[in-house]
Parts: sequence; C-alpha cells; structure tokens
Amino acid sequence: MGERIPGGSEHSGRHDGYSRHRPDGRDALGALLEMADREAAAADKRRRLDARVAAAVVDAGFARHFVPVEWSGTAGSFARLIADASAVAEACAATGWCAALYAAHGRLAAYLPERGQRDVWSPGPDVRIAASVVPPQGSAAAVPGGWRLDGEWRTASGVDHAEWVLLASWTPGSDGAREHRVFAVPRAELTIRDTWDAVGLRGSGSNSVSGEGITVPAHRSFTLGALLRPLPGAARCHRVPYPMVAAPIFAAPVLGAARAAVRAWTAECVRPETRRPGQDLLLASASARVHAAGLLLAGTAERADQGESTPLAVAENRRDAATAAAWCREAVNDLFHASGMRGQSPHSRVQRAWRDVTTAASHGALGLDAAAGAYADAALAGGGRR
Repeated sequence: MGERIPGGSEHSGRHDGYSRHRPDGRDALGALLEMADREAAAADKRRRLDARVAAAVVDAGFARHFVPVEWSGTAGSFARLIADASAVAEACAATGWCAALYAAHGRLAAYLPERGQRDVWSPGPDVRIAASVVPPQGSAAAVPGGWRLDGEWRTASGVDHAEWVLLASWTPGSDGAREHRVFAVPRAELTIRDTWDAVGLRGSGSNSVSGEGITVPAHRSFTLGALLRPLPGAARCHRVPYPMVAAPIFAAPVLGAARAAVRAWTAECVRPETRRPGQDLLLASASARVHAAGLLLAGTAERADQGESTPLAVAENRRDAATAAAWCREAVNDLFHASGMRGQSPHSRVQRAWRDVTTAASHGALGLDAAAGAYADAALAGGGRR
C-alpha cells in the first residue's frame, strides 16, 4: 500500500464484538487489503471479484457486521464499517463497494420476520447478501402463502458471490395504495445476466438478475417503510432509520477510492526534484478536500452510533455524506485532469480511481440536490439553520 500521504488512512483496532484475527494468526482485514490491492486490476478487467477476494471479505467480518447477535452476528457500529469499507476501497474500490453493501444488506435482512431471518442465517452469520431494492423493479403478485415474482432487477452488486438476494417490487397495499415491498430470494433461484459494463466500479459485478414464477413465502418479505421504524429491543445499529445511514455507507467506498487517487497521483505524476508549477497547490487542495470528506463521514457515523435520530440529524447525515462524496469527486477529477498522458494509460491507477469515484459518487443515494432539499426542510422546520 505504500507510505501514508495526506488524505490517506490508518487501520487499527478490532471489529465491534468480532475478532478480525483468523485462526492462522493473520489479521483478516490486513489479508483482505493485500489481496484486494493485488487483484484490483484483474477485477476491473474481469468485471467481478475473484472468488478468493469475496471469501476474504467474509473473513474480514463484513457479511456479519450488522447481523443480529441472535444469529451470532456482530450488530456492529457504523464508525467501524465506514472506516473498514473505506480502507478496503483504498486498495480496490470495487471490493470496498461490495464489502460495504454486503454489510448494509445484512442490516436490511434483519427487518425480515423471525422465520425469514432463520431461513437466511440458520447456517451462520457469514452470508453474502446482494440486493436490488431501489427502485422497485420486476413484478410481484400475491399468491396463497406469499408472493410470485417475475421479471428482471438491475445492478445487484456482488451478486455472483451472493447466497441470497433482496429484490423489490411494487405491490398493492391494504389501503389501496401501492407498497414498495422487499423480498429475500435464494440466489440459486435466480438467473444472473451479464449486464454490468460501466465506466467505473467495474469489478463490483453489479449485474442484473431475473426469474419467472419465483415463489417467496410471506415470512421472507417486508415493506421498505419498515426501515423508517426502529426494531424494538434491537441493537443500536437497528434502531436508526434507513435514511440516516444509507448515504454514509455508500459514501465510504468513494472516500477510500479518493484516498487511493491522491496516493496514485503523487506516485505517478510528481517528481520531487522537478515539480511543476501548480502541483504543490493541487496536491494540498485535493488532499485537504479528501481529508475533510473523511471528517464529515466520521461525523455521520458518530451521529448514527451515539446521537438522537431526529429529523434534523437524519438530514444532516444525508447532507454530509453527499457533500463528502462531491468533494471527493471534485478532488479526484482535478487530479485526473492534471495527470497528462500518464492518466490516459489503461495501467494508470489515477485513471482507475477517477473512473471508480465518478461512478460511485453518481449513486442516487449521494445526490446532493435531494440531500440539500431534505436538509433545508428539516432545518427550516426547526426554526433555524445549522
């Protein structure tokens, strides 16, 4: 990974309630970082993670990070997830993206009824769960005892290595209005379609899945509205509303990839003995923006782990995560455009980081306009601004 530079990161400590040390004595997160860094270029070409990398993500505790303790999960903190996911993304953005989402989807699956959770986690907590839940896609029809799913669902990151997939469709609600409903489906019952050929995050394997006549029992379903309500008697990570934590989780890999861009640009484009005019200012400016983005995300994690889940706090988290992603995107864009012909090489790590940050930061959860509107509504409703 090289020496630490401005905008870089440090990795230490333990997962909340989960030892990152494997039986052979090696640090599981450290092993993942090494492997992800070594396999990043290959993942980019292959357009999906290597099976060994996907297994190392599990070893490092991501799949179990938000799994309830009743199923031997970690029920961990947002601070630890954001720190570790950004660290992995600094080695390989696609791996960090999948690691963050495997963790996040475990949190979503905790909203299944108890019997549905048993279906997913009775073999153990280290279950990789992919998802395509926003926007609703495919179709769902009520059948005796559950639902029938048909159609196609796009961009399920890491689905090639998943054991389960969360899918969402519109369904009729009890009051006549339609509901955004989520279904847990074994990956083996779905067909993966090789549709992911994006500019960045190519190694995430965010392919489509399809199926016809898939029966999902009622106990493997919940409405998206349930994510707005805390789970009674649950660990802290399950007592915060989904809008408070979704954007920070998506922003964590953006932060890691931006740190990688600062590191790569310094290595590829700066010669200490012949620095060109403007390079010092660019390095200072880009690294400061990435560092500031890290501070914003640390603040969102602190609110999620320790603060009150007020409407203003939820809006602040959305605001800060979207702003952090925008700062990272702007910093990396400046670095890429100052990389000259080196950045045009397919072997350039600056180029790969630029592609990854550009793609990741464009995710709908990180939209700055929507976050700004939500923040203004909450702040003005409270009679003041922060």
